[in-house]
Formats: sequence, structure tokens, C-alpha cells
Amino acid sequence: MLEPIKDTLEIGPNCSERFIEMSILAELEGLQVTLAGCSNLSGRYQVARTFPLEHTLFYTVSGQGRLLTSQDEFVLTANSLAILPATKAFSVSIDSAHWDIIWINLANVARWQHLLCNQATVLANQRLASLHFAMEILFSESNPKLRDGALPLVSHYINQMLQSKQQNHPHQRIYDLFHEIEKRLQFDWNILEMCKRAHYSPPHLHRLCQVSFGRSPMQQLIHLRIKRAKSLLLSTRWSISHIASYTGYSNVFNFSKRFKKSTGVSPSEFRKHNR
Repeated sequence: MLEPIKDTLEIGPNCSERFIEMSILAELEGLQVTLAGCSNLSGRYQVARTFPLEHTLFYTVSGQGRLLTSQDEFVLTANSLAILPATKAFSVSIDSAHWDIIWINLANVARWQHLLCNQATVLANQRLASLHFAMEILFSESNPKLRDGALPLVSHYINQMLQSKQQNHPHQRIYDLFHEIEKRLQFDWNILEMCKRAHYSPPHLHRLCQVSFGRSPMQQLIHLRIKRAKSLLLSTRWSISHIASYTGYSNVFNFSKRFKKSTGVSPSEFRKHNR
């Protein structure tokens, strides 16, 4: 049984919070943002509200936090977005050595009426790094003209992430998984690791990959590796063995064999005829 939530504000000496000034928030015309900031938290940190008057968004940049509501308990990992409706009790606390977040309070007005629901929502694999950078600029930049580029970014991302529940669509999680894989092609990916990161069973992962890409998970991985290898062969002077290693093949012979099977020519022939 979950413990009852009591109003709490505990911020230890190792926590750093940067509030964006109200005069800057006023420039985000129409968004009805009442308060926002960036926090780097470590040590003691817990904030709890029994009857919050505003909607609250927590985006985890890195580290891990914990969210408690009257109904559920959530672990807030990197790239997760917690949407907490106004008037519903919640408690957030640090759950690792550090927890770096951005947070936004939205007025409980007609514009955000669709956020009024009975429970909190936590969305995984959200790509909000640009929102984080934009908020850091709003905090640190005193020149209004130089802030102009950040304001549209903040407006865009707040609107985008709250317009609908499209983020929960199963295909989005597949795209997010392979977006992550594409950034780390040198990693020794396998089906179990993919399933772990996407929170799918192997059969479900296979089915969604076929629907989304027309390939199995491992075929999509190979497709991304060969695509990257083609680009490196044409844009760099790296050796074939270096490119093989960079794209996840520890054995250059296996890389050459896979490349020729996919393209019809060897890596050296591809480079010679297309460069």
C-alpha cells in the first residue's frame, strides 16, 4: 500500500536550481507557463504537493528520480517525461547519485484543460534535448536579442509534447529504439538487449519491426550498419578495418562478406566506383 502524500520541500545543500525569470517567461506569449527551471540534484531532494494548483512537467536529462502518486509509483529514467495534472497529489525525489532535470509549471487554464485527468502520465524515450538547451539559454543569456532563437524552441516543444498522446503509439517506441541503435552501431546489439531497452518481448519486437521497416530487428540493424559504412567509405579515407570496427564488426572479413551480400560489391570496390 502506498504511503499518504504530505506537503514536503526538502532541498539539500548539494542541489543546484536555476529559475527562469518571470519577465522572460512572459515572452512566451500564450503558453501560460507560470514557472520553469533547470535543476542538478544530488544528496537530499524531495518535493511533494497534496493539492498542486498547476500542471507540472518533469523531464529527466540524466540520472534517476522517483515519482509517487496516490495511485502509482514510477521510476523516472533519462529521457522520460512525467506529466502531473493539477489538483492531484504527487511526490518526487532523487533515486540515484544525481538527478538532472528540467521542469515546467503550467497554469490550470482552458489551454491546458486536456491535461486534467485522474492520474500522472510518464512517457519514455522522449527527445527533448533541444528543449533543455533552449531553457539553459533562457536562464543564462541576458541579451533579449540573443534569446530570440531559444523562445520558439521552448514554445514548439511544449506544444508538441502536450498536444496529444501520440508518444504512446507503439511504432514511436520502435523508431526511438533504432534511433538509439543508430547512434551506437559499434555496440554488440542482440535481440535480448533490444527487447530490454524497448520493453517488448522478442515476438512483439519482431512483429513491430516488420510493420515499421519491413525487416526483422537484426535485418534493420544490418541495414543501418551498411548504410553508415557506405557513407564512411565515400566521405573518409579510413581503412576498411577501421570502418568495420566503427560499424560493429570486429572481424573485417565478416564485414566485407556482409557488405557484398547487401550491395553486390566489396567495400573497396564500392569506394573505387562511387567516390
